[in-house]
Amino acid sequence: MTAAPRPDPLSKRRLKAWIRLLGVTRQAENQLREFLRVTHDTTLPRFDVMAALWRRREGISMTDLSRMLLVSNGNATAVVDRLEKDGLVRRTPKPGDRRTIHVALTDEGLRQFDRIAAEHETEVNRIFANLTDADLDALTDILRRARQGETK
Repeated sequence: MTAAPRPDPLSKRRLKAWIRLLGVTRQAENQLREFLRVTHDTTLPRFDVMAALWRRREGISMTDLSRMLLVSNGNATAVVDRLEKDGLVRRTPKPGDRRTIHVALTDEGLRQFDRIAAEHETEVNRIFANLTDADLDALTDILRRARQGETK
């Protein structure tokens, strides 16, 4: 008879850490959703799409945008439709491949995003104001290792 594998003594603590991390993430996300809704009459998905397009100023295909945001093409399309209607993004067919549509922020979209992003940063700073420089360094290191699957 072979012995049963010994349970990992850190398993329960890792589970509790995951639950805390998820709770902090959800709480911060809810605060940011409310901030964007009340202060800027916008939504977090709109902000996320504009942020992705701001990082890729030259434009990006709808498929790549969906991948960047980890959402379906349908979800990205619905948000882009509304942003286009508001004059904040423009769609253009890719030369030589009319099936591929590129989307980019308009000049007005860039201006609006720059304004909202500055206030968004201030709000994130407020939410996490109790974290010190050393806390942020430690947290950054921990999250980097967790993302890479490293252990120490």
